Amino acid sequence: MESIKEIFKIGRGPSSSHTMAPAKASVIFLERQQAASSFIVTLYGSLAATGKGHMTDTAILEVLGKERTKIVWEPDTFLPQHSNGMKFEAFDPLGKKMGEWTTFSIGGGDLSDTGVREARTEVYPHSKMAEILGWCQSSGRSFWEYVDVHENSEIWDYLAQVWSVMKESVERGLESEGVLPGGLNLSRKAASFYIKAKGYQGSMQRRSMTFSFALAVAEENASGGVVVTAPTCGSSGVLPALLYLNQHSYDFSDKRIIRSLATAGIIGNIIKTNASISGAEVGCQGEVGSACSMAAGAGVQLFGGTPAQIEYAASIGIEHFLGLTCDPICGLVQIPCIERNAFGATRAVDANMYALLSDGKHIVSFDTVVEAMKRTGHDLPHLYKETAQGGLAGLMGKI
Repeated sequence: MESIKEIFKIGRGPSSSHTMAPAKASVIFLERQQAASSFIVTLYGSLAATGKGHMTDTAILEVLGKERTKIVWEPDTFLPQHSNGMKFEAFDPLGKKMGEWTTFSIGGGDLSDTGVREARTEVYPHSKMAEILGWCQSSGRSFWEYVDVHENSEIWDYLAQVWSVMKESVERGLESEGVLPGGLNLSRKAASFYIKAKGYQGSMQRRSMTFSFALAVAEENASGGVVVTAPTCGSSGVLPALLYLNQHSYDFSDKRIIRSLATAGIIGNIIKTNASISGAEVGCQGEVGSACSMAAGAGVQLFGGTPAQIEYAASIGIEHFLGLTCDPICGLVQIPCIERNAFGATRAVDANMYALLSDGKHIVSFDTVVEAMKRTGHDLPHLYKETAQGGLAGLMGKI
């Protein structure tokens, strides 16, 4: 498997696949065609169907230039390689084509010219949870130590930066009020949830705080703010909410939080390697489901759980999101996405607690659940995978 840096990317929302990746592709194409006078960018399938709501056009035009770039939307054309296709064309002053490039946004801000996740520099010798769990049990070490052994020392500085950005996104979101951009006239809720949460005590307060922290990041993402993919922009509120809650409730040090981030990264990496984290490919189970799994495992790490309990929590976290469709109303990463982040975070807390109460033994392994998610996602029709044509989006898309 590749470095967990590829799971945690820092950038602007609202979508790693629809905003970060097209912006990245635009930079690459511009570098290749620096002499071009104009560009045409054609967006296909899911990338076109929900691109305007995800600010895909804004991300591209900011790189290539509004005056010299034309964007063509082809939402009904699905290229065989992947549902998130885009073609870049460059032209000289006389209108003669200088070059073209077709590539695909395959989730988590990554690009692939084949539509499949290609081999990268292998950092980890294992790709299955069973193998890593076996390593942990035989060596007497935990998941974060697995990261420490196989990554270079720079990973800890990078994860410290990731945690810093996560905290900032929570805190900005808690201070922000008003209406989110996009036309749904959806009001931010994080600030009011946080204020109301302070009026509660005990477990009720912690649960309400979890809601507010997840909403804060998800709303920042929806407004185009800087967030961390965990593993995607659309699910970026889940993991920070759990970590922020536990640091403030139990006074965990930054070092312990960063170690739990490493554990979350390994869990996300396994899912990304063996299934998908792309809503356009497998639905929201690959986004919020994966985020819940990562957060649940990280929570167990924080509270000193065993590797077996971490694996169990990660399994619970994704298992109960199996089949969850990606159906953003009007193509915006707002309804039901923001609310799903809030409930994904509290479900991660529940999975964390459940696994810690157990001895870590269970029947359905994490690897089995990930395979089930992959098969379920591939069986879902396109209208339930980020096209904004089915589910809630199909019923409410014209509000």
